Amino acid sequence: MAKLKSVTRSNRLGPDERREAIERLKAKELDILVVGGGIVGTGAALDAVTRGLSTGLLEARDWASGTSSRSSKLVHGGIRYLEQLDFRLVREALIERGLLLQRLAPHLVKPVRFLYPLKKRVIERFYIGAGMMLYDIFSYTGGRPPGVPHHRHLSKTQVMRAIPSLAPNALIGGATYYDAQVDDARYVASLARTASFYGAHVASRVNVEGFIKVGERVVGVKAHDLQTDEHFEIRARQVVNATGVWTDDTQRMVGERGTFHVRASKGIHLVVPRDRIQSAMGMIFRTEKSVLFVIPWGRHWLVGTTDTDWNLDKAHPAATAADIDYVLEHVNAVLRVPLTREDVEGVFAGLRPLLAGESEQTSKLSREHIVAHTVPGLVVVAGGKWTTYRVMAKDAIDAAVDAMDGRVPASTTDEIPLLGAEGYHAAWNKRAKIARAFGVHKVRIEHLLNRYGTLTDDLLDLIREDASLLDPLPGADDYIGAEVVYAASHEGALHLDDVLARRTRISIEAWDRGVSAAPVAAKLMGGVLGWDAEREQLEVERYIQRVAAERASQEMPDDESADRVRLEAPDIVAID
Repeated sequence: MAKLKSVTRSNRLGPDERREAIERLKAKELDILVVGGGIVGTGAALDAVTRGLSTGLLEARDWASGTSSRSSKLVHGGIRYLEQLDFRLVREALIERGLLLQRLAPHLVKPVRFLYPLKKRVIERFYIGAGMMLYDIFSYTGGRPPGVPHHRHLSKTQVMRAIPSLAPNALIGGATYYDAQVDDARYVASLARTASFYGAHVASRVNVEGFIKVGERVVGVKAHDLQTDEHFEIRARQVVNATGVWTDDTQRMVGERGTFHVRASKGIHLVVPRDRIQSAMGMIFRTEKSVLFVIPWGRHWLVGTTDTDWNLDKAHPAATAADIDYVLEHVNAVLRVPLTREDVEGVFAGLRPLLAGESEQTSKLSREHIVAHTVPGLVVVAGGKWTTYRVMAKDAIDAAVDAMDGRVPASTTDEIPLLGAEGYHAAWNKRAKIARAFGVHKVRIEHLLNRYGTLTDDLLDLIREDASLLDPLPGADDYIGAEVVYAASHEGALHLDDVLARRTRISIEAWDRGVSAAPVAAKLMGGVLGWDAEREQLEVERYIQRVAAERASQEMPDDESADRVRLEAPDIVAID
């Protein structure tokens, strides 16, 4: 076994780093072991390790492969929660929004402007304007500027000039406000990598199959490396369960009934080409159940979402034909030229982990989060919003630390940028010079800077060594070969699906959902991960099966038939 270092400062999260992390996890008792590699779990690992605690992080599949990669891609206060008088949640989220925008991840989190169309002349404008003013005020209460402009009122003429695609009878005017958006999957992978950089031992594709107990106390987990089929134990003073919609399943391994449960609510989004809706900003509309967002997303729009119970397979929630028709019906009610199924380039479905307690009071926590020391040695964190992940992570580690002997420093994650964030603005100012040096269009460099920040230098080094890595991927011109190589060598991607669905968003942005790019991407990954031709072909076949199953499920009329069809595509689990 390689000599274990006391401090880790490598920003790589490749196959060698994964193997070393697993050896460290087996070697000694940890202070904190986090189970779950979504936004809250990776945030908890960073919080723990930057307090000086020895920390491990396990994810059964890929980073952000569940809820955390299938959100609305918004970092927002939740303006609709003002109507529910949930001021504390809105304020907390807006403070976090400003922190993410300006300090923690300015390369990944960007301002986005939304229009709220008004249909009544005086009362509605006053009512909505008052809410947006409160939204603005809350955003200033975190001790720093909010990082986005304040709200504005627009006349109908101004709205129609900015959004020609709106039907004239859909509004009498509008109010605009700002929130922020993020590539959610990329953020989570960057967060896991940042935790690793500070010394956390992180490993994806390691499944927790049980907990180790001494009496009533949890003292570790039984782990299964799905890449090598190795079974081993990991000991820890405190285990944090951050498994989202899988929380109840994980808790059952301990034999703990608990006083709250996590209910999975399915939300779907449609991905539509940008030219199908002529608009200079995003839009938010009321529906009879919730709200509908039309969100700018590069060359596309994201249109969603739904909110329905889901009691089937949690790993692969499926969108149905009824879900797609529901979203189209509601967005078409306000568009001059309606969208059709042929306009839908991609579809994705995700599950929200909503708290549903055994008492009415706990049930009201649906958009809040809860932290509980359910049994000695085990902390559970559940519920909450993507935007407030850092607060959830802090609260979870605070609870774990409270049960540990000795003094442990307070959380410092409000001062710790993600890798690639430091120096981003200076690099952005040099983007034209960088583009000239490499003989590429400035837009290409902007794309890299907004995905990797100052770590773009790593990709440019790859291109210097092999100019062919500057070539776009087939059917996905926004992405280049260097990004695939980098995903495998530095970002923890172990399978083709990891790259096409999460390190890039080709699976939802490309017309063919990544089928054309798959063989090229598999070959590039294979060069890093040591795949032979047979393994490359297997990865491509499994990915194509996934795409076919998703397309077929989206033609099904109900959840049960969509779930059955989606599960016909097998998961790829490789034994190295």
